[in-house]
Amino acid sequence: MRLNTLKPAPGSKRPRLRVGRGASAGQGKTCGRGVKGQRARKGGYHKVGFEGGQMPLQRRLPKVGFRSAMKKTRAEVRLSELAKIEAAVIDLEALKQAGVVPMFAERAKVVLSGEIKRAVTLKGVAATKGALAAIEAAGGKLEA
Repeated sequence: MRLNTLKPAPGSKRPRLRVGRGASAGQGKTCGRGVKGQRARKGGYHKVGFEGGQMPLQRRLPKVGFRSAMKKTRAEVRLSELAKIEAAVIDLEALKQAGVVPMFAERAKVVLSGEIKRAVTLKGVAATKGALAAIEAAGGKLEA
């Protein structure tokens, strides 16, 4: 097999349909646009989701859920992720440098997921009750 002999599989590439070339060509007269109306005209345009003035589907359906604006500035850290950071004192800046939390995070909280075996000191980072117990069991502590 050579690169210059490669070609598409038979039947995978169909020729372009030439519209408006007479009845015998299969797409004569209206050229597949149906009859009359805005869509049949040259330049007939309407917005995506526009239903001719009827209330569009996306506005007929109810709003669902809630998206917190605060979520962008908060971050969650697992215990197993803390174990990967070499620093003895872990603060928000250390978490950002290690790529554990996004750069735009303003606050972080450690949650009980995974395990930690070495002593670390958390400074300016919150922790859940379970995570704090695990950190203290490993010889670490939480500073305000």
